[in-house]
Amino acid sequence: MTAEEQRLVEHREHQAHWHRWGPYLSERQWGTVREDYSADGSAWSYFPHDHARSRAYRWGEDGLGGISDNHQRLCFAIALWNEADPILKERMFGLSGPEGNHGEDVKDYYFYLDNTPTHAYMKFLYKYPQGAFPYQQLVEKNQRLGYDDPEFELGDTGIFEGDRYFDVFVEYAKASDEDILIQIQVINRGPEAKPLHLLPTLWFRNTWSWFLDEQKPLLKVEQTDRAWSKIAASHPTLGDRWLYCQAPDELLFTENETNFERLFNTPNASPYVKDAINQYIVEGKTQAVNPDCLGTKFSGHYTWTIQPGESKTIRLRLCDTPELASPFG
Repeated sequence: MTAEEQRLVEHREHQAHWHRWGPYLSERQWGTVREDYSADGSAWSYFPHDHARSRAYRWGEDGLGGISDNHQRLCFAIALWNEADPILKERMFGLSGPEGNHGEDVKDYYFYLDNTPTHAYMKFLYKYPQGAFPYQQLVEKNQRLGYDDPEFELGDTGIFEGDRYFDVFVEYAKASDEDILIQIQVINRGPEAKPLHLLPTLWFRNTWSWFLDEQKPLLKVEQTDRAWSKIAASHPTLGDRWLYCQAPDELLFTENETNFERLFNTPNASPYVKDAINQYIVEGKTQAVNPDCLGTKFSGHYTWTIQPGESKTIRLRLCDTPELASPFG
C-alpha cells in the first residue's frame, strides 16, 4: 500500500480529515450567478471584474493557486505585482459573456501541475507578465470580433515576447491532515532584472456582514522576528490555525469588507476594506492598512529585484500547532 493509499484509508475510516484542505477556491467568483442579486439576473454586469478587488463575496472566494478548508471559511492564495500593473494580480482576469465573442473566457495562463486524491501534494504554475497586463486591450479586441473569428488571447498581445515573464510555482505538501507546508518559487524568464512583489495572503470569507448574530473571526500577529512571523487565525466554527511566514518584509492587515466608498460613493462600514492592501502597495496609501496588525485579511509582503534566470523561494506553513520552535526545519 502506498502512502497515498494509506491516507485514503484513514480518510474513509474517519481517522484523519485529509479532504478538509484542498484547492477549493473558485478561479472566478465575480460575474457568476452565485453572487448575483440583480433584479433582472444580469450576473455579468452586476459583479464585474473591476468590483472584485473591492467588494466582499458572500458565497465563495477566488484566488491564484489557492486553497481553503472544505467549507471555505479560511482561504490562502497568492497576489503579485510587477510595478507595471494598475492593480495587484490577485485573481484571474477574463471576459464576461457580453464581452467575449465566444462567451465568458479567462485569459491568464496557468497550469495545475499535480494533485493527489487527498490533496496531500499540490502544484500550480502561473505565468505572470513583466509588462502591464493588457486588461483593456483584451476587452476591446474581443468585443470587435464575430462568432466565426478566433478569440484574441493574452499571447496575441505580445506581452510574452522575449520571455518577459515570471514563472510562479506554488506547492503544497501536507505533513498531516492539519499541517500544510507551502513553497512559492518565482523565476525570472526574461532578459532583464525586474522587480516583483509577492504577497501570500490568508483571509476569511465574509460570513458576518449578512447576519447580525454571526461571530466575526480574527487574524492577528502573534510573533515576528528576523527569521519568521506567526499569524494566528481564530474562527468560531473552524477553530484556531497558525500561519508561519518565512521572513516577510512587511505584515499587512485589513478587513474583508466591501469598499462602499469606491464602488457606490457611500460611507464604508469599516475603515479598513478588502482592497486596502492594493491601495497600500500600488497607490502608496500607507493609512489604508491596519497599524494594529489585526483583521480578517492578511498578506505577507516580499519585495525583490530578480535577475535574468534567477529564482527566489519562500516557505510558509499553515497548521493547528501554535508553538513550533522551528517551523521550517
